Amino acid sequence: MEYHVPVLLNEVVDGLNINPDGVYLDLTFGGGGHSRAILKHLKGGRLIGFDQDEDALRNVPDDEHFIFVNHNFKYLRNFLRYYGFDKVDGILADLGVSSHEFDEADRGFSFRFDSELDMRMNRRSKLNAADVLNTYSEADLVRIFRDYGELENAGRTAAMIVKARESQKIVTSTDLNDAIAVVIPKIKVNKYLARLYQALRIEVNGELDALQEMLERGRDVLKSGGRMVVITYHSLEDRIVKNFFKSGNFEGKVEKDPIFGDVRRDFLEINRKVITPSEEEINVNPRSRSAKLRIAEKI
Repeated sequence: MEYHVPVLLNEVVDGLNINPDGVYLDLTFGGGGHSRAILKHLKGGRLIGFDQDEDALRNVPDDEHFIFVNHNFKYLRNFLRYYGFDKVDGILADLGVSSHEFDEADRGFSFRFDSELDMRMNRRSKLNAADVLNTYSEADLVRIFRDYGELENAGRTAAMIVKARESQKIVTSTDLNDAIAVVIPKIKVNKYLARLYQALRIEVNGELDALQEMLERGRDVLKSGGRMVVITYHSLEDRIVKNFFKSGNFEGKVEKDPIFGDVRRDFLEINRKVITPSEEEINVNPRSRSAKLRIAEKI
């Protein structure tokens, strides 16, 4: 069962520049759509897929070239050594939440359902979205909504949540939506809620820290000439990836050799201009609309 429509599939495969005998990592296996496409190009090579979500187990392909690791990609170096690999030829990371996770009401990712506010990608984690809403200080809620959701009225939103939880815990999406109803812009309801829920999801899963860790660990295990392909879905992620590919750090500050003045670089950007889905793909898969693909080659 493949429950996740792979975004920018052809562009991803082309971007990896696959060596049939190479070793590749899919750090966000999910529904396995990208992995299946990569496997079609392998002969003697191997693909290692990582996913901490137990639901991903149902999508593991029966293929001798594929290894599945039901853990977070932060352990990628340990597992590479375990399977006898030192360096890899290519790395893929699709940072989107799978369609399955959005469509399963009990996962609590979407404001479309009256469901408990969970949002954990790894259900073995302790912190969920309801915990954030009911235990974080007002100042921390403001920070999350401002930095991760880019909400202009982050302060008012946080204040309404703190006021509402004084009389009743915020447990479900309906509880949350009702608590902040008066501050939701009437002409931008869906956009506002999408950003709010995005902010909570990023906090619950530590997504931006995980992304930075993934980029650094990926750089360390990637061969010279190997490719890293990353799909992001909002400006916060894209900025981190863009800066890292450009400068090797997350601030985008290009460092120069103090003696010779040469720019220190880890990557060659394959596409200076970000790759986005075609109108045809968006029509088939509307959730691909915000996707941005960046490709870099290790120097």
